[in-house]
Amino acid sequence: MLPELSEDEAKVRIARKIASELKDGELVNLGIGIPQSVPKYLPEGVHLILQTENGAINAGATEEKRDLRTIDAGGAPITILPGGALVSSELSFAIMRGGHVDATVLGALEVDAEGSLASWMIPQVRVPGMGGAMDIATGSKMVYVATRHFDKRGKSKLVQKCTLPLTGRCVVDVVVTEYCVLRNSYGRMVMTALAEDAPLRELLDRTEMKIYVSSQLTKEKF
Repeated sequence: MLPELSEDEAKVRIARKIASELKDGELVNLGIGIPQSVPKYLPEGVHLILQTENGAINAGATEEKRDLRTIDAGGAPITILPGGALVSSELSFAIMRGGHVDATVLGALEVDAEGSLASWMIPQVRVPGMGGAMDIATGSKMVYVATRHFDKRGKSKLVQKCTLPLTGRCVVDVVVTEYCVLRNSYGRMVMTALAEDAPLRELLDRTEMKIYVSSQLTKEKF
């Protein structure tokens, strides 16, 4: 049976796995939620330049929780590390849209078999809009999705076709859940890594998305 993981256990698995994929010196944009914890699990010697949608370059965490003069796009307090800068919203979006961001890590409500992403609107919940997620998902060189495999009702978040409004069509390169890693290979989602405690057949049976299993699938400790 698939292991029952707490929210914190699942988030650590996902963030740690994505952190192992990122490369030293990359310019990276992090979405809200699980993506924000990725820097805590970076391998030794790997340092990222974090860019925020609202104009911080080389952002870092801060313990000054009450200082809201410098915040990220989600409203969390940050600091600007040496060599960093604050730039205008226009320049920040030009960086994202212009293909200058090496990787982005985003959360998801749904990801489908074509690599399309829905990440911003929950039915019956009023929201102002998707923010800059559309721009960063389209403009980044690599789009990683960090998501729980199932929602709170046990329904697969990896679907055959997104039913929620899209953030981007066919934009996702890699999906990491607490149980597996999927890579978009020419429009097919291919499982390349499986958590060592996750039964493959049960996971495939419970996942709505059609997943292709790599002939070189590895079982790993997530």
